[in-house]
Amino acid sequence: MAKKVLVIDDEAGFTKLLKMNLEKSGEFEVRIENNSMKALAAAQEFQPDVILLDVVMPGLDGGDVAAQFQDDPQLRKVPVIMLTALVSPGETSQDAVAQSGSLTVLPKPVNMDKLTQCLLDAIEAA
Repeated sequence: MAKKVLVIDDEAGFTKLLKMNLEKSGEFEVRIENNSMKALAAAQEFQPDVILLDVVMPGLDGGDVAAQFQDDPQLRKVPVIMLTALVSPGETSQDAVAQSGSLTVLPKPVNMDKLTQCLLDAIEAA
């Protein structure tokens, strides 16, 4: 059964590409939300296994959205992986995945193999 991934990012082109690449693997069912103000409702309706969340977005930023998930009894245990262009791959080692509390942070642009493994690891650990 495909794992459900909710991608929340204001860059529509990026999210479409991500959805296409993740679903091509056959391991994931992906839903996109490009409006951070609608992220909580999308997560409550979709009930994802893992959430990919951009840090910098208009309206609510990724931290605000993650806080909403923590306040929701049905979503607080869903792993959240933050995606950000604020940390470049060059600022971390080749295979680095930064941990901040219970959050995982990946730099953009993201390596698809690393992202896929990170998603599977997060779902397994939840």
